[in-house]
Order: sequence, then C-alpha cells, then structure tokens
Amino acid sequence: MALSTQESEEDSQYILIATIDNAKNISNVLKAILSKDKEECLTIFGGGSSQGGNPALKICYAGYGSPLLLMLEENGVLTDCSIKTLEPDETLDFNFTSANVINKIIMKSDCLKEAFQELDMTSEVLEILMSPDKPHFRMSTYGLAGSAFSDFPRESDLVESFQCTQTQSNRYKLSLLKPSVKALMVSCKVSIRTDHRGFLSLQYMIRNEDGQISFVEYYCAPDEESAEND
Repeated sequence: MALSTQESEEDSQYILIATIDNAKNISNVLKAILSKDKEECLTIFGGGSSQGGNPALKICYAGYGSPLLLMLEENGVLTDCSIKTLEPDETLDFNFTSANVINKIIMKSDCLKEAFQELDMTSEVLEILMSPDKPHFRMSTYGLAGSAFSDFPRESDLVESFQCTQTQSNRYKLSLLKPSVKALMVSCKVSIRTDHRGFLSLQYMIRNEDGQISFVEYYCAPDEESAEND
C-alpha cells in the first residue's frame, strides 16, 4: 500500500505527519542548505536518477525528545529509519522585514552563477552595489590578483525585476556567503534584497523534477570591519 494512502492507528500518537510522493525533492533542498560535508547521509532518500526510482516519503514525529521517523517506499520496498533529535542551536533573528527593504532585484540564476565563477574567491569580502543609476547592480571582490567586478544593468534580459530606491553599497564576508552557492547552483531564480541597515537577503527559487517550487533563503549582516575602515 502506498504511503500516501496508508493509514495506521499508531498515527494518532504523532504531532507531525507529513508525506511526499517524491523524496528527492526533500533531498535537493537539504543539499542546498547544508553548510558541512554531511551529504553521505542523504543517500537514504533513494538511489540515483539512473535507477529511475522516485521513493515516496512519510515523516512522523511524536514530540520533544522523540526520534524523527522516516518511512520510504520505492518499487514496493519499504525502508524505516529512526533519527535521534538534538537540542537546536539558538536561532538568530535578523529582524529582516519587507517594510524596511530599500532595494530588491530578481534575476535568473544563470547570470549570478557566472559572476561567482569570475570573481576572485581569495577576497575576504564581497561588495554589493545596488543603485537606481548605472551600474545598477555590481558585485566586486578584492583578492590577491587585484580587484574584479561584474555589472548587471537593469535593462538586461536576465533581470526580471529591478526596484532600487537609493544607492547602497555594502561589503559582506565572502566566507559567510560561500555556503549559499550550493543553493544558487540548483536554483532557477534569485531575489536579492537589502534593508536600511545593509542586511542582505538571498532567496533562491528551486524547481524540482515534478515542477514543485521550493525556496531557500540566506541572510547576511554587512561586514562591520570594512565599514569602519572606510
């Protein structure tokens, strides 16, 4: 019996029950947000695409202190997995609200992928300029080989939306932004926003194999040391 239709009297003990027809959608999003090399464990969500399998997934959680239960079904084979839960780290509140957003750009991810490949990753910071006037959107690095930058005019076909109310230039530690490149590489669009404090929001839109849309969002505070030196 498929997990999506299977019912059990034991389900009443759980505070969370979730099912999805294709577990690879969950796997793709998890790969995009992992900041450490822990992707071996993601093979639990099924084999490679060459095997043609699309495992269904059921997730159950009974509450604080209980393990997370994963039940997968692929080609009629059922797999159960129990994962111990840990105490969560303190969640940072960036207090990033839409009301305080000053500049916002939505573009296709392909152009941003190329920009990251061209920038000098030996730089400690990535400087982002957003402006109503030219160059409109510029990304700059200052590495061992010198300075490098990529410009994106608002008239570009790759820029879908350009809403900049004032010129704003901020620097961000490149080491903090590098983990977001994983999400960038599997995304099709990216929304880049900054608020009045210079805090940065990178929201990546990821389209899964079956057409479902997922979003992964990163926040980054501006580099205070660079601001003081300037």
